[in-house]
Amino acid sequence: MNYELPQETVAEAIVNAVTHRDYASNASVQVMLFADRLEVWNPGELPPSLTLEELRHPHASIPRNPLIADPMFLARYAEKAGSGILDMIARCREAGLPLPELRQSGGQFVQTLGRPQPVGTPEVTPEVTPEVRLVQVLVGEMTRQQLQQALGLKDDEHFRKAYLQPALDAGLIEMTIPGKPRSSRQKYRLTAKGTTKGRK
Repeated sequence: MNYELPQETVAEAIVNAVTHRDYASNASVQVMLFADRLEVWNPGELPPSLTLEELRHPHASIPRNPLIADPMFLARYAEKAGSGILDMIARCREAGLPLPELRQSGGQFVQTLGRPQPVGTPEVTPEVTPEVRLVQVLVGEMTRQQLQQALGLKDDEHFRKAYLQPALDAGLIEMTIPGKPRSSRQKYRLTAKGTTKGRK
């Protein structure tokens, strides 16, 4: 069977997320499929001694959770410590796919695998960022709890850092009671900019 994305690459992204996630966080590992990409999110930051750029080159293995990393290696879910991202890059290159994208977003580590575009597709679908996803579910005036429910998110801190605050900072949404940010009656609504952004 021919897979749209290399099976080993998808498995590696999920193994990375489970192995290196921050287990002190209530946020979940999320696997999200979009028209143009697959995203795997896990709570946690890179260790201070590693940068996103260094992950794309041979680097030392610094597991966040060694008691999980060791069994993953012994069970052959991970072939070689510190080589997972490099293997993903190599397999995507061999398959003629976009190279994996890595980024930090609101306390989350995000791995993005680009899906192949159908023949004749004029352009790549623009990336739907977390704040744009929030804009797309916001109808009228909604409370924080209603927005989280619409997005299927349970972790309050993750929602605030990755979705709500970026949307506010970008001027896509606004508070209905701006003078009292912590009001129990606080709701959020789209700005003119957010209305345009969400309908594109």
